[in-house]
Amino acid sequence: MEKITPSRRYLTPRPAQKWYEHITLDLIFKVLSQTFLHPFVAWIIVLCLRAQVTPTDHPAWRIAVGYAVLLTLLMAVSIFDRRIAYGLPREVEPSHEVIVITGGGSGLGQVIAQIYGMRGASVAVLDIKEVSEVEGWDELSGVEYYKCDVGDRKALEMTAKKIENDLGKPTVLINCAAASVNGVPLLSLTPEAMKKTIQTNLLAPFHLLQIFLPAMLDTNVGGVIVNVSSVLGHLTAAGLSDYSVSKAGLSTMHKSLEVELRASGHDDKIKTLLVETGQLSTPLFDGIETPNRFFAPVIEPIQVAYEIVSAIDNGQSGVIRLPAFAKMVDWYAVLPASIQRLARYLSGIDTAVAKAYDRHTPQPMQVVSETESESDV
Repeated sequence: MEKITPSRRYLTPRPAQKWYEHITLDLIFKVLSQTFLHPFVAWIIVLCLRAQVTPTDHPAWRIAVGYAVLLTLLMAVSIFDRRIAYGLPREVEPSHEVIVITGGGSGLGQVIAQIYGMRGASVAVLDIKEVSEVEGWDELSGVEYYKCDVGDRKALEMTAKKIENDLGKPTVLINCAAASVNGVPLLSLTPEAMKKTIQTNLLAPFHLLQIFLPAMLDTNVGGVIVNVSSVLGHLTAAGLSDYSVSKAGLSTMHKSLEVELRASGHDDKIKTLLVETGQLSTPLFDGIETPNRFFAPVIEPIQVAYEIVSAIDNGQSGVIRLPAFAKMVDWYAVLPASIQRLARYLSGIDTAVAKAYDRHTPQPMQVVSETESESDV
């Protein structure tokens, strides 16, 4: 895949950080994976010892060879595991793909749209905003804009027909749309706010799959389904109950789709990607400071876009989790409850939202009546 160079507006300006604030768990893992934990480097050490005519019965030789063999086996097992789990990759030619991106008017969706637009793919962006309200839209080339509320089934069906008439049958569906974060306790959520979150984050992907997937199954080239969820679907956080529930549902729906495609024998034709990230540097989480920059750094949209586009180009199914701590969430559930509680306290995950909304001291939760306006939330 060619190098992706985003326009500067996709690199979110941030206050100057001290040098040590750039050192994160992700950086440490990346350095280790490219050095001491890479088989190539391990075998270089073996060759260096051989060049020094180190005896084969010397402890240093045995340790170096054993370490190199171990890393090589782990890499081979990883490749074998992926092949068994997800099958052969799908052949991809970007210029022949018709890509539908929901929520492509800003954030991650817009970055992906820009990348594919520059590469000559046919791209359809669905967003609830008017095209005149989309910042930087004039910079995008080769991208068609369709104003559509993805939570409205009838509007989606009409838009799908327009896309097929204008660009052809979609081969890639990327669900990036997400409702605004309410950031209030569960009992303070209005029914309207809850409904909007569930409708956009969970029901819309259901509708989109039912509308676009049949056409992908009918074609010889198949397709790719990408669902952008969140690590909060596993961890949850105080003040984000509706968002966390919707993302947990989306992740579960994705897994259901995956097993149904496998059971029907279509998993070789339709590839699926589940993306579960930590906090992204997008308007969705403006004002919310990450509780721990070392373990949970804020991710730029271009980083996630690169991983998604690379996986699609390679024709792969799988799960993409960023940053590094997101790869460990499956292990969190098996920890003793006391350790889980301690981890939450130390991470500050349950106070981040309250601080962002200037609720520095705990307040008693109050039920908001249906008659109160949404602006009061």
